[in-house]
Order: sequence, then structure tokens, then C-alpha cells
Amino acid sequence: MNLTVLCPHFDPDPAPTGEVMTRIVAELAARGHELHVVTALPWYTHHAVQAGWTGRPVRRERTGWGSITRVHPFPSDKTSLALRSASFAAFSALSGVAALGGGRMDAVLAMSPPLPIGPVAWAAAVFHRCPLVFNVQDVFPDVAIELGKLSNPRLIAGARWLERTTYERAAAVTVLSEDVRANVAAKVRPSHRDSVRVIPNFVDTELIRPTDHRTELRRQLGIDEDQMVILYAGNVGFSQSLDLVAAAARRLAHRADLVFLVNGGGSGLPALKEATSGLSNVRFSPYQPKARLGEVLATGDLHVVPLRKGLAASSVPSKTYSILAAGRPLLASIDAGTEVARVVDEAGCGRSVPPDDADAFTLAVEELVADQSALAAMGARGRAWVERWISPAAVALAYEKLFEEVGRR
Repeated sequence: MNLTVLCPHFDPDPAPTGEVMTRIVAELAARGHELHVVTALPWYTHHAVQAGWTGRPVRRERTGWGSITRVHPFPSDKTSLALRSASFAAFSALSGVAALGGGRMDAVLAMSPPLPIGPVAWAAAVFHRCPLVFNVQDVFPDVAIELGKLSNPRLIAGARWLERTTYERAAAVTVLSEDVRANVAAKVRPSHRDSVRVIPNFVDTELIRPTDHRTELRRQLGIDEDQMVILYAGNVGFSQSLDLVAAAARRLAHRADLVFLVNGGGSGLPALKEATSGLSNVRFSPYQPKARLGEVLATGDLHVVPLRKGLAASSVPSKTYSILAAGRPLLASIDAGTEVARVVDEAGCGRSVPPDDADAFTLAVEELVADQSALAAMGARGRAWVERWISPAAVALAYEKLFEEVGRR
């Protein structure tokens, strides 16, 4: 098959969704398909086009399996929803124009967010006379509404219309969990609900393996090997309730054996640094190259996955499965009964507490770090569970079968 792929991030951009799509493309290429990727110039790390990629708004390259077209992402102030929406719209429009090339296509696969990529992907599918498969990583505008970033009734109505229209024009919508499937299916006509399918993000258990916590990153940050590291790794943004980490660090400042480490960056980083100013038990490190992912994950003795109340039905933190692949236990502050909470219970790989509850979060940290052998056992159970999870090859096969199915309609 000839496939067009529209996504906001792709290798070498280190964004988690970019890594997901890069591997899916590689697996589909290994199965003999030709792919034409339309994506952004690398920009995720510093929210600006990376050095070496500036100077031209569009770059094209041929590959052994097809082509990659990279367009300007128009990065803007992440704290301004209006500017960010305009950036997404501009990127999506430029992507849509780029997606009209490549000759005859059998399907278009588009990844959201950004939501405006939906109509341009549909237009590309109409141009190529092929079906659209729309992959939803986070449900927008739900996330923006829950966070209070989108409150204007007219804008909400417009975003809802765009969301619903995209879902119903797609031949299939893929989501990461049953929670998100229920969310999306409730927004479309009953006759279209069977088109919403669950294809979770994979975890690469070959790339990520359990290793010793005495890492080079730990040494670089001046953390002793006998100290326990409570680690948050990923985007520091509005969706993550990292004020819980600040509160726990403050209350446990007397524990010389504990260090809280935040590895990553984002719009919420300055506020988090200010909230933890003066605390000697909090360290920060920037995003690391992909080659150091296993090392970063191994540095933590206990990982935390905090998601604000009401967001778990719209978003599934993909870092969860990487943590388990690294053989590390996790503490999830998340809505009860949702995907991550179910995984924690099913795998016995940690604990979940109610979202945005600093007391429950801090108490759970104290109780979990009190028994290192129990923590190790949780990590081992998580690794065993995730080894039975969906592999990159299986995810690519699921998409291949879906492309074949919608192509026959």
C-alpha cells in the first residue's frame, strides 16, 4: 500500500508521539508499504525549530521507504491558547498542502493533536480518493476545557463541531484506551460508533530494559547511589499536576535519603522551579537524547504519573508503559477506574491515588519508599506485565489490517 502520514513530530524530534509514529512507520515499511510522511521541522525540545533545521520553511527528503516532508511548526507561546491555536492551524494548513503530493494513495493516517490537522487530512484523503484514519492521542478540546484554558462558549462550540465533523468524516478513528473510545464514540452518530477502534501505543521492551539505578545521569546531578529518587520524566505542562511533587518534596524535606527529580521541560517548568525554590531535595534536568531514555528511566527508584482531575478519559500518559518496561514501580495520581489506574491494579506495579490530592500523594510516597524490596517486586511485576503488552510490530499489523478494512468499504 501507498500511505500518507500526517503527524506533528517525527524522528529526530524527541516528542513521545513522534517516537510512536516513527516506529509505526518503520514497522509498516518493514512490511513492504511505501509511506510519505508530512511532519514538522524538529521543534519539541525548546519549543523552537532546532539548530540545523532553520532557514527553510519546507524541507523534503527521499528515504528507502518513501519520503519525509517537514514544514515549519510556527512555534508560539505555549501559555497562550489563542497563539497556540493559530500556530496549530498554520502548521496544519501547510501540512495539508504538502500532503497533496506523492501520487496515488491507499490511505491517509493523521495524528491529533493538533485538532486542525483533521480537516486538512480529510481534504488530502478526498484529493487522493482514499480513506482517512484519524489517530487521537489526546482528546481536544476536552483537555483544554478541563484545564480551564478554553471557556468561551462560542469557541468551545466551534471546537466541538470541528472535532465531531473530523470523527465522522474519517473512515476510522483510533484511540489509546477503552476510556477514550467511550469518550469519542459518544460524540458521533450511533451509526458511526463502530468506526472508533482501540489501538494502544506500543512499548518497546527490547529498547527499554531494567538496568541498575546507579546511572551516569544520577552522578551528573550529584545524587548519591544510596539515595532514593522519586522521578517525573516528561512534559511539564498544564495537564500534569506537578504541584503534588512540589508539595511532597516540601513535606519530606527532612528526609536526606530522598531526592525528587524532574526530567523534562515545558510551559509549567518556571512555575515548578519557583514552587520548589530553596528545596535541596529537588533536582531538574532537561530532556535527554533518545539514546539515554533507558538511563533516564533507570535513574528513578519510584516514578510518578500525575494527571489532573477529569483528564484521564481524554488522555493516556504513554510514559506509563515505558516505566513498566524499565522495571520500575509507579505512583499514579489519576482518576479512579481509568486506564492507568486499571493497569496499576492489574499488574500490581505500584499504587494509584485520587488526582490533585497532595496529602494522599505524599502519604503514598512515604509508604512506598519505606519498603525497597516491595518496590523492586512491583517493578518486576510491571516488567512481566508489559512484556505481554502490544509490541511495535503488532501495532503496525493492527493498522495494516485497519487500512485494508476501510479500503474495502
